[in-house]
Amino acid sequence: MLKRSAQGKMVDINALIAKNEKTRAVGNMSVNARGDLIDAAGNVIKSANDRVSESYRKTVGNKSANVVKKKPENTKPTNKVQKPVEPELTPEEKELESNLEDDLFIEEIKKSETKNGK
Repeated sequence: MLKRSAQGKMVDINALIAKNEKTRAVGNMSVNARGDLIDAAGNVIKSANDRVSESYRKTVGNKSANVVKKKPENTKPTNKVQKPVEPELTPEEKELESNLEDDLFIEEIKKSETKNGK
């Protein structure tokens, strides 16, 4: 993508981004321009994709949506029907659930106040 600079010169923004993507970003987050977590020497500790995947895994409640690399287990097939196990909620999910209940309660109060006010 070509853009015109303030001096009238044409600048290829995509080439500029690609050239500087491993350069340390300005700020206090210790990341490069791509978003990879880096150490003091500039070596990549954790890639941006890994950081996003980890964040996604923490916030998504549906455990089947999470990509987990597991080795196949050597188990024998059984004819027993097992009940599905409900996954236990993480502390973040429990907090969100309690906040939702509070929000619903507040909305009911507001609704009753507007009915009584009219």
